[in-house]
Amino acid sequence: MSRASNTTTSYKNDKKPFAFEFGGPFGALLTVLSLPPAVLTLTYFASIGRLTLDPIAIYRSSFSHDLDVFFKCFFGILSWFLFQVALERFLPCELVQGAPLPNGKRLTYRINGHLAFWCTILIATSCFPVMKDGRLQFESAPLHLLYDYYGDLALAAIIWCCILSIYLYYKSFSADILAKGGNSGMAIYDFFMGRELNPRWGSFDWKEFCELRPGLIGWALLNMAFMVVQKEKLGYVSGSMILVNVFQGLYVWDALYQERAILTTMDITTDGFGFMLVFGDMAWVPFTYSLQARYLVDHDPGLGLYALAGIVLVNFIGYGIFRGANSQKDSFRRDPNGNEVKHLQYLQTKRGTKLLTSGYWGLARKINYTGDWIMGLSWCMVCGFWSIVPYFYAIYFCILLIHRSERDDHICYMKYGEDWNVYKKIVPYRFIPGVV
Repeated sequence: MSRASNTTTSYKNDKKPFAFEFGGPFGALLTVLSLPPAVLTLTYFASIGRLTLDPIAIYRSSFSHDLDVFFKCFFGILSWFLFQVALERFLPCELVQGAPLPNGKRLTYRINGHLAFWCTILIATSCFPVMKDGRLQFESAPLHLLYDYYGDLALAAIIWCCILSIYLYYKSFSADILAKGGNSGMAIYDFFMGRELNPRWGSFDWKEFCELRPGLIGWALLNMAFMVVQKEKLGYVSGSMILVNVFQGLYVWDALYQERAILTTMDITTDGFGFMLVFGDMAWVPFTYSLQARYLVDHDPGLGLYALAGIVLVNFIGYGIFRGANSQKDSFRRDPNGNEVKHLQYLQTKRGTKLLTSGYWGLARKINYTGDWIMGLSWCMVCGFWSIVPYFYAIYFCILLIHRSERDDHICYMKYGEDWNVYKKIVPYRFIPGVV
């Protein structure tokens, strides 16, 4: 796909044309309207273990339609968010500076997501406070409620994301720095993409916090809840359920352990914080990435030892590529002369930065995406091959990564100019060496 097919051009006041993404304002509107019902539909599909084209059944069964239940779930979602804010604010942290902003300044971030993750797991498994007979006691959290009200919690998260997105849009009109891609002048498009680059309350950074904390840790907690419920229903936990919890738990842990690496990603340095990221971080991720674990509660395939061992191998291959490539890139960015990366070859660009042309990054320009997708495929494989529902993630993620690579390619061309074309000749493959 060429860059031309990925953008739409519009002129405003005879100034430089604005390059729209995602189909422009109409595409943004369609996405905003379609994502909420898509999440609720997917949670319903996971519960019944198959696809259905009956819209009435989907509407009636995807959530309870009980207003009292909804408000309790909304209070739960908001409490969860505030709990993660409290951990971010009060746990010990490392103060790390982000990438330079357009005005040359750098923002300081509190890096303690890894500690917040383990504190959350500890509280959920053994230190959840309850009052019994007038006495404060600590026990495991009632995680089964996450299964019982899965659809209602998803709906509550969707509403919270919409409220926060509206607030951030109006807040952006008093912002100092706007994201180039979210400042088109078209309200629905800017609402979707995000106008403000780094919305903050004092030192609290909305975007960096939401990118990793509530949604990712919430995803891991949902998986744990589904494992608890499977144990209650079947009397045991299946190999598939254990693997999906281990695989996805490792993925979440890795993201939080490597939290500082996110500060150089496109989400933080380039994209504004609007509906696209807000909804993706706190509704899409926890409630669609947990589909495999939800599916396994009632539709476990009963895979044997050899099948599970093969899936473990697939996951380890994907994780090895993903973590190896990202760690190599991060090490090179921090210190190109470090012992572990000083042997690597690179292209010196005219703007002063260096592009790796050997190691993992000499194999393919997005080799980390390849590893990421292979990991995701293994998550789906633990559910067997009798339903396409658990494979939604692999299908969706493939499309997402292709589109994201197109965005990256366009941004890098604008950033590096002709040097980017030279780099693409040195590293001609995007995902798979020798193939594509």
